[in-house]
Amino acid sequence: MRIMSNEFIIRIEPTREGMAEEPTQEEAALLEQHFAYLKSLMEKGVVVLAGRTTEKPFVGYVIFRAEDEDTAQDLMNDDPAIKAEIFRGSLSPFRIALLQGCN
Repeated sequence: MRIMSNEFIIRIEPTREGMAEEPTQEEAALLEQHFAYLKSLMEKGVVVLAGRTTEKPFVGYVIFRAEDEDTAQDLMNDDPAIKAEIFRGSLSPFRIALLQGCN
């Protein structure tokens, strides 16, 4: 049974080259806040998946559910790393076609 909801994907890119490999102290603190923010959304059932590529250029992806596109935009913009502009995010509507554990 497929779960019906509005799904979105965020593509996240660092705004400074080399930040992923050698973050400043401020960037490292923001990366911890970013991770904690996504984890809290996952615990609330909002985030379905979050991760990043392991090769350059490093790109992160977050798949999540939101009531509507405005709410999705707010969730993206509330990410501490996006607020601080160490990441830039682009939001797109998304539809999960297959999800392990959901037939």
